[in-house]
Amino acid sequence: MKCPVRRPALLVAAFLSAVPLAAGAHEGGVHAMGFFAGLLHPLSGLDHVLAMLALGVWAAFLGRAATWRVPLSFVLSMALGGALGLAGVALPAVEAGIAVSVVLLGGLLLFELRAPLLAGSLIGGIAGLVHGHAHGSALPVGDDALAYCAGFLLCTALLHETGVLLGSSLREGADRPLLRSAGAAVAASGLFFMWRVLA
Repeated sequence: MKCPVRRPALLVAAFLSAVPLAAGAHEGGVHAMGFFAGLLHPLSGLDHVLAMLALGVWAAFLGRAATWRVPLSFVLSMALGGALGLAGVALPAVEAGIAVSVVLLGGLLLFELRAPLLAGSLIGGIAGLVHGHAHGSALPVGDDALAYCAGFLLCTALLHETGVLLGSSLREGADRPLLRSAGAAVAASGLFFMWRVLA
């Protein structure tokens, strides 16, 4: 799979430059309504952004089929988690689960770990469930639930695709140190998020 990105080092540098901005998942809030509230909500927390980008990068390393199946498993489970959040159904330790997903996905990149397609899809699905629940629970009062969900699912898919493009550009051996550096930064951010949750 050819990638139009010619300078992966610049992409990774931009990716890593966001890490010092790491903060809680849902600080600030989104004031737009409906679709645009959902579209912007995944971008309101660096933990969401890092997890979705990292999943896309990792999927690119698992092979062509994984580039759409692993993200799709995340998005479908995210829809389920969002529905549970909208319905007020509680899941245990959602914020901790989000932080763990960031650590896990960063570690997969750091150590260049591969998995069978089914296992990769399962990892994507579990991560998507907790991220989706957080998004669904954050629905602004009076907002249109279906439009909001469509927005956050679209944003998620676009972040995954960005990660896939980035991962596809980093398959060559010379770029592997950049990949591992990005994975280390993502995992470290996840540990920071975990500390915030437990503090």
